[in-house]
Amino acid sequence: MTRPRIDPRASRTEQRVASGENGRRRYDLSSRTASNPIGPPRRDPRQEWAASLIDRPGRRRYDRSQRPVARGGASNVEAARVGSAAEAVSTEPTVRIIEEPAFLVFAFVDAPGGRLSRFDRQVLGGARLLADAGGGGGAVVAIVAEEIDGLGAAGADRVMSLPTNGSASARAAALRAAIETHAPRHVLFAEDGDAADCARRLSVALGEPLFSNVEHLTARQVVRPNRGRRAELAAAPPRLMTLGEDRAKMHAGAPGEARPLEFETAPSDDQAILSVEIIPGDPARLALSETDFVVSAGNGVTDFEGFRELAALMKGTPGASRVVCDAGLMPRGAQVGASGTVLAADCYFALGISGAPQHLQGIAACEQVIAVNTDLHAAMIERAGLAIVQDAQLVMPALIKLLKERQS
Repeated sequence: MTRPRIDPRASRTEQRVASGENGRRRYDLSSRTASNPIGPPRRDPRQEWAASLIDRPGRRRYDRSQRPVARGGASNVEAARVGSAAEAVSTEPTVRIIEEPAFLVFAFVDAPGGRLSRFDRQVLGGARLLADAGGGGGAVVAIVAEEIDGLGAAGADRVMSLPTNGSASARAAALRAAIETHAPRHVLFAEDGDAADCARRLSVALGEPLFSNVEHLTARQVVRPNRGRRAELAAAPPRLMTLGEDRAKMHAGAPGEARPLEFETAPSDDQAILSVEIIPGDPARLALSETDFVVSAGNGVTDFEGFRELAALMKGTPGASRVVCDAGLMPRGAQVGASGTVLAADCYFALGISGAPQHLQGIAACEQVIAVNTDLHAAMIERAGLAIVQDAQLVMPALIKLLKERQS
């Protein structure tokens, strides 16, 4: 089948409209004609820009996320706006509600500092995977020591608070009582810090084996390294497991309701520990690999006395780029990057750092990045979740003044 031939002159004549006062020829190119029945209609960029215009006073601003609208008149523009708004409403996530779960999966959430870490979200994601196994019906119970925000979005259907005196033995005893009461199918811990310690104490108290350092987790199988990583040990998901870091995906589906699950714990009778107190370390003396907050200086910083004062006021660990360390302005142990220290901090504050590739590799695991740089198109600005396009030498004194005013 061959396409019908188009007479461009006849098509142009049919598209002609009444001329204006100046007598200039005008054509309507947005509609099809009898001589040109095929092909898509012409786009009208003015209507597309009008549809994405944000109704605000002052400077014009446009929402470029709007889809191109139909090439009709103003009614089509308004219809596109209404349609996009209805689509945004329809795509809002709905809360997943499980009234009567078929079984429970416990996820021990350490949450240092009262907030979910990336590792905590991975543990909740792994628990969500196990709860959805076999057609679903399971519920994830987040085991916490205090109230934490964001548990529902991380995949928790229930939240159980087990307040203790802070000792590891009291925490394991409270968790053992909760397991004996609710009989969860799986209990998942992080292979790190207090969570790993609690998992081993619980394994001994219950007399059950612990499958530690899981590197591959599915609904049917768990795998961990064995014999110095020369072999692997695989098994069906057991009751007690610890999950390695970056071995499970965070939950990205519908949020859970995070409904409180009431459970009364008996007071701890641990006589070996009288009190537990966390003594914070000096941020200036902490290693970059162990700290949660790093304030780093780059080539855009010249006042290093002010930089050290700012880092001390912000209670962050001082860091630096390779250029600064090569110049001898900061010690070599403060170098951040692939050739220095690779960070896993919660927050990284970069002052005057453009963002070389080896430096960006060193902060890839940082959860939040704040950057101060004069170059709007610097790689560090693109990496940052919050950026200040300004000279670091002007920003530092302003921050120091603000912090001193709040402390007084």
